Amino acid sequence: MMDHIVQKIDAGDRLTPADARYLLSDAPLLEVGALADEVRHRRHPGDVVTYVVDTNLNYTNLCDAYCSFCAFYRPHTSKADDAYTHTVDQMMTQVAAAAAMGCTTVLMQGGLNPELPLEYYLDMVRSTRERFPGMTPHYWSAPEIYEMSKVSGLDYRGVCQALWDAGQRTLPGGGAEILTNEDRHRISPLKMNADEWIAVLRAAQQVGLRGTATMMYGHGETVDGRVEHFQRVRDLQDETGGFYAFVPWSFAPGGTPLGRKLGGLRAQANDYLRILAAARLYFDNIDHIDASWFSEGKKTGQVALHFGADDFGGTLFDENVMQEAGHYVRTSVEEMRTMIREAGFTPAQRDTHYQILQTFHAHPLPA
Repeated sequence: MMDHIVQKIDAGDRLTPADARYLLSDAPLLEVGALADEVRHRRHPGDVVTYVVDTNLNYTNLCDAYCSFCAFYRPHTSKADDAYTHTVDQMMTQVAAAAAMGCTTVLMQGGLNPELPLEYYLDMVRSTRERFPGMTPHYWSAPEIYEMSKVSGLDYRGVCQALWDAGQRTLPGGGAEILTNEDRHRISPLKMNADEWIAVLRAAQQVGLRGTATMMYGHGETVDGRVEHFQRVRDLQDETGGFYAFVPWSFAPGGTPLGRKLGGLRAQANDYLRILAAARLYFDNIDHIDASWFSEGKKTGQVALHFGADDFGGTLFDENVMQEAGHYVRTSVEEMRTMIREAGFTPAQRDTHYQILQTFHAHPLPA
């Protein structure tokens, strides 16, 4: 079976869902990794691995979705001391701090707060563009656009057009989890379903917004569920071409109802490397596969660069969602470059559009 997949890859033939199922379940892991590494180097010759200097800010933790996998949210009616919704000016203070740290991108996400009008989100984008013209506002994933649509009465395309007119150009791929309606109903029955996630991303990409597709696995989904996720993403990319990259990560169970139900167990590194490598082989229409030093740990992230990934993600100076689930890990720009070099590659800083800003070649040793 693996020989058959190698032949298809070499001939430029597209892999099928049955191929994906084999890669995600029974294929020899190291053989899948070696093939993914080879395909990665065909698409991106050389040894450059990119990263982005960014941070992840949260504007509210009030949410009406009540996802069982989340330890971050507070009920949207909560009056607890740790419940918050920041003003636009308060968030601009945080964006200013990110700019001072050298960030070129701010990823901003939060709870689905039904009290926030569409104008709040538009003002956030406009204020960022006006006050920090060198910063990319990488704001609002699909669930937030879904919420904006409910609150404003506009359809998805109308919301995305309003964001575009305010100055937004990229969209994070969060909120995908596993793109099957069965899995999403099991772990977040009040949240948008898989069809709606695809519909939001289709509308966004038709307007011109570009970004990533994500996948959160390891919460009880089946291999067939993972295959369906792969297929939905690849089909939408065929249609719109709007995804720069695919970014998988494992579910962090700490402090969550779903984690307690699953006994606190977390997917292992081998599972991550298999998904990453399979993604490189299956997504023949997505240029970049992101390794995650953040969600999977720094050593696993380095190994992932040999399993098909060509990007090392962002610096994520601030991150609170997974921290609430007991997952805390941080890095610096210098450590990002060091980790990439230790893995055998040349680091290069990129922007949100995966365009290289600067490559950091190793300095020659003194004679």
